[in-house]
Amino acid sequence: MKTLLKLSVKHGRNLLSETLYLRMGRDMTRPVFFYALSTDRCNARCISCESWKNPRENELSIEEWQSALLSIKDFVGEYSISFSGGEPLIKNGFIDLLEFCHNNGIHAGFTTNGSRITKSIAERVAAIDPFNVNISVDGPNAEIHDYLRGRPGFYDKVTQGITYLIEERTARKAHFPIVIKPTINAVNFRYMPAMVEWVKEIGATAVNFQPVDDWHWSEETREILWVKPEDLDELSRTMDELIEMKRNGAPILTSETTLNLVTPHFRGEKAPAETLPCRVGLSYMYIEPDGDIRICPQFQPIGNLRDQSAEEIWYGTKGSEVRKETINCQRLCLLTCVSNKSIKDRVKVGMKLFNPLAKRN
Repeated sequence: MKTLLKLSVKHGRNLLSETLYLRMGRDMTRPVFFYALSTDRCNARCISCESWKNPRENELSIEEWQSALLSIKDFVGEYSISFSGGEPLIKNGFIDLLEFCHNNGIHAGFTTNGSRITKSIAERVAAIDPFNVNISVDGPNAEIHDYLRGRPGFYDKVTQGITYLIEERTARKAHFPIVIKPTINAVNFRYMPAMVEWVKEIGATAVNFQPVDDWHWSEETREILWVKPEDLDELSRTMDELIEMKRNGAPILTSETTLNLVTPHFRGEKAPAETLPCRVGLSYMYIEPDGDIRICPQFQPIGNLRDQSAEEIWYGTKGSEVRKETINCQRLCLLTCVSNKSIKDRVKVGMKLFNPLAKRN
């Protein structure tokens, strides 16, 4: 809770800086959300994902990652960062990198497909007590999950991995939340209420829904995953059911605002006026496997941590140019990492993540 309070102060400061930027054009913003793609390589073959098909070369080494993370700390002070991929547990030395973060006051968590969480990996993760562990599960049964992940047997592996994590977290009296992250699409949206019950049964902390996005898909992929017009009413009813479950205390992190916008997202609508202007470029920093920095996945990189410090990149000419472009974007983007949240929303998420842990430990 002490860590959450410190991070809340940072978020509050940045909201004031965002207002100053939007009203006066004065840039005193600093990133407060940090996401890192440790690798594009992955052992899954998800229908929705393109990165595993064309993994980038020239990845940052673990030593280069360490330098990059310290550069960010020099810029913003204490911060939290979420690693993903690809599959981060494929990268040699990734757990070492988490240990480095732990030892240097950087609050690190990660998102994994869960298939590589062995008992020994779970032991090391629990010893670190990371900020959070997100696990991608796309259905409450093997038929749905393994089909969407493109690998037979993945469901059994991920459920075993979650069990290992929960056992080791309990044994070590650690406090990290385990969050299940389903990607909502045409194949699985009807199963999302069942996912909430699955999360409770398996003993995870919460579920965080994320609608699938069209990242330059082929027509074949879009035909499989994009919710069709004739199914939108049913999708809307399913979202209403999730909202009702959330109001009744279900462990759902996704905000009501986001759940209400899932159907408009699949209709291809623009962002509603109340969510604009987009503030992602004022508070987000994405680090790609080769060290490139973006302030939004939809816009071009603004620099590379191999060549410049984090502060130089943020306030550099390219950063300033792209920041102005993001402000004018009206795309309805519902990725959980870029959905706007008020301070109140952020506090609610923090309380839902960490309050149950006091009861378990």
